[in-house]
Amino acid sequence: MIKPSLRRAGRALLAVGATAALAAGLLTAAAGTSQAATQGPCDVYLAGGTPCVAAHSTTRALYGAYNGPLYQVRRAVDNATRDIGLLSAGGYADAAAQDSFCAGTSCVITVLYDQSGKGNHLTQAPAGGAAGGPDNLANAFEAPVTVGGHKAYGVYVAPGTGYRNNNTNGIATGDQPEGMYAIFDGTHFNGGCCFDYGNAETNNLDTGNGHMEALYFGNNNSWGSGSGNGPWVMADLENGLFSGVNRGFNANDPSVNNRFLTAMLKGGPNQWALRGGDAQSGGLSTFYNGARPNATGYNPMHKEGAIILGIGGDNSKWAQGTFYEGVMTQGYPSDATENAVQANITAAGYHSGSTATGTLAPGSRISLRATTAPCCTSHYLRHDDADNKVVISSTDSSSSATDKADATWIVRAGLASSSCLSFESANHPGQFLHHYNYELYLDVDNGAGPFAQDATFCPTTGNSGVGTSFQSVNFPTKYLRHYNYTAYIASNGGSNSWDSATSWAADTSWLVAQPWG
Repeated sequence: MIKPSLRRAGRALLAVGATAALAAGLLTAAAGTSQAATQGPCDVYLAGGTPCVAAHSTTRALYGAYNGPLYQVRRAVDNATRDIGLLSAGGYADAAAQDSFCAGTSCVITVLYDQSGKGNHLTQAPAGGAAGGPDNLANAFEAPVTVGGHKAYGVYVAPGTGYRNNNTNGIATGDQPEGMYAIFDGTHFNGGCCFDYGNAETNNLDTGNGHMEALYFGNNNSWGSGSGNGPWVMADLENGLFSGVNRGFNANDPSVNNRFLTAMLKGGPNQWALRGGDAQSGGLSTFYNGARPNATGYNPMHKEGAIILGIGGDNSKWAQGTFYEGVMTQGYPSDATENAVQANITAAGYHSGSTATGTLAPGSRISLRATTAPCCTSHYLRHDDADNKVVISSTDSSSSATDKADATWIVRAGLASSSCLSFESANHPGQFLHHYNYELYLDVDNGAGPFAQDATFCPTTGNSGVGTSFQSVNFPTKYLRHYNYTAYIASNGGSNSWDSATSWAADTSWLVAQPWG
């Protein structure tokens, strides 16, 4: 969790007063969860004198009056595309439009539209100095959430995925001042380079120190780190991840793990600041506020004005993360403006997207009980804390909270076919049940191989006549089965031991139960 830094009482009172004045004039909370706020973050920045020059979101409008498209999806079955807009002006994404258009197939996100009117849309990133291209596009179903009680989808960046715009309008260059924020999934990260959002080179190459100014999120400690083991919010300024005036370690930059994380960065002539907070509640903490790094090349800065998402400036594309919304501004926002933006973000109502229990409807939290008697009728499908394998074990009311959570899943629309299902861990967001060499594991999408297909199962009537069976979408003769207390996909007879015909029908039949966690 992010802990607020201590400030002198006088400064705190002034900041609170300024923030309250902005918030009172700009933030009108919705009456219930069916309506959007009357103002968006970019209205707040505009009132503070630092207007948005790029505004990207797949979940909601970032201006109170915006009523255009948020993003575009392309479906696999025929490569047709569709723009996904809003339920109403200034409101939330029309996720049902995506669900309908992508029904029975898979979709990727092809464009993130710029709501600022500057035309700074993000599209598939090309090859760069660090890696070839074009980069992969995000699976449109892999990051479901609710915002203000409405279903929406984020941008799930697996390694190899990236978006970019090298021909922008109004983005800071040279040493010009700018600000930016993004909302990330604070539980989805790795140590690869580099999960960034912000200002980068216009030629996809590393052109030297100070040629970038982008938010970074992850636990890469090769070029900089904070306290604890990470992940950290840092600034990618090219050839360095910074959270202070010095290269390397900065004890004031805390590890953060909020499910929804606000990350903020701003920079101007010989000054910059890094802030963060919980995007669901509370205020911002300041991790650094001071002079530019003392290493060569960062004062003055040499920003080039491209925009990247999910990659480094030279197309380094080995990172992972999830993005929901973000903006870039003209000018250096005040702390009071940023505090009012954070108030707008927390009022938006981000939630992990679990909306029901005990059914196979996407969004429902469930547990899956084995039906094989006499061995296993008290056993539930769960992930193993000792490794990433999936097993069955006995679970009841006396089980530990961890065991109950490990046996709880969130039903999702199938990553490879929305007419089927995928299962996300309830206590490890962004990690999905999938098969590899026929054995079941819990993992994030690592960007390699047919992960979406391996993580998609089609429900059928139970093979034993009881409950439900789950057919592998890419191995249709194989079903989710427990065998010797370990989970596999298995056929009814075959060369593998787990394909044994003995009790196959019962082992592949499951009861959908109320969630333990």
